[in-house]
Amino acid sequence: MTTFKLVLEYDGTQYAGWQRQPNVPTIQATVEEALAAIAQTKLTLVGAGRTDAGVHALGQVASFRTERGLSQREWLRALNAHLPPDISALSVEAVPDTFHARYSAKGKLYEYHLMNRSERAPLLRAWSWMLYKPLDYAAMTEAAATLTGTHDFSSFETAPTDNDNPQCSLQQADLRRHGDLIILSFYADRFLKQMVRAMVGTLVEVGQGKRASADMRHVLAAHTRAAAGRTAPAHGLYLVRVDYGETTIPHPT
Repeated sequence: MTTFKLVLEYDGTQYAGWQRQPNVPTIQATVEEALAAIAQTKLTLVGAGRTDAGVHALGQVASFRTERGLSQREWLRALNAHLPPDISALSVEAVPDTFHARYSAKGKLYEYHLMNRSERAPLLRAWSWMLYKPLDYAAMTEAAATLTGTHDFSSFETAPTDNDNPQCSLQQADLRRHGDLIILSFYADRFLKQMVRAMVGTLVEVGQGKRASADMRHVLAAHTRAAAGRTAPAHGLYLVRVDYGETTIPHPT
């Protein structure tokens, strides 16, 4: 048996999230169907994280184990031949059997895209949250900075959840602007359910003048979801990268 690490890029618009569910299309199920067609047997795909319905990925990581004797390059080419146009395998890499896409992860980078202008942006409507009134960029930046550090992020966790550890180490929470596009970046060792979307929704309220930037400290300390703002729409969120620390094993290319 060989363990493979798979890096995926996908447009989540037409999917009910990552996790396999009955009677709806999901990323996990779609990729598993492609793997099964290649291996001629059912394979289980383990993802680094369960992206929600409508969320996109530039670097989702998954792992699978198989006895099928294909090289990394052969797996990559075969997968992309079987996957639909809105999912792409970027790389396939043989890794030690101890590798686990979820539990071996050391950190994740998410980005959220806001389009802030008075007119619609038709070409970006499915990939960014449209906000038509001007946002206070400086206040949002100041508020985001207060979120960094190791905290109990219960105020940004959506229920129900089976998670019993609300502590996360958020190392990056910043904004950058490209014309009318505002990109919010968050890097942490782990994230709670819909945590990024809840943080974005709260930061947008700061940008709209509904909250002061200093209020973010009080939101964190409240440890209740009711203290934070709305959950931002899923379609503006991207899982950009998952970081590990493992050493890969040689495998024929």
